[in-house]
Amino acid sequence: MTVKKLDMKVEFLHGFSHRTRIQILECIKEKEKTVSQIVDDLEGNQSNISQHLACLKGCGLIKGRQEGKYVYYSLRNQHVRDLLTMFDVVLEEVEQDMYCCENHII
Repeated sequence: MTVKKLDMKVEFLHGFSHRTRIQILECIKEKEKTVSQIVDDLEGNQSNISQHLACLKGCGLIKGRQEGKYVYYSLRNQHVRDLLTMFDVVLEEVEQDMYCCENHII
């Protein structure tokens, strides 16, 4: 793997590396939503959510669709939805091992 490809992979995975971004992805997994709807669902603040949405968009995981004065956010495609589901499947398989890892606090 080239250094450029490796760097791209790291940047892509960065989108999954924060609790709020995972919450946003799960929030819009089945249905597109506006920033206000996401803020309400996550009980967060708009500035923080907007920064994380920008990161997710920059990582290529979500897209925005303008309709009037609102932007509706959704997952980029079915592959991202499948990846979120796959994370859940793999997590179930490795969950016990994670408790033994000295480098992670759960």
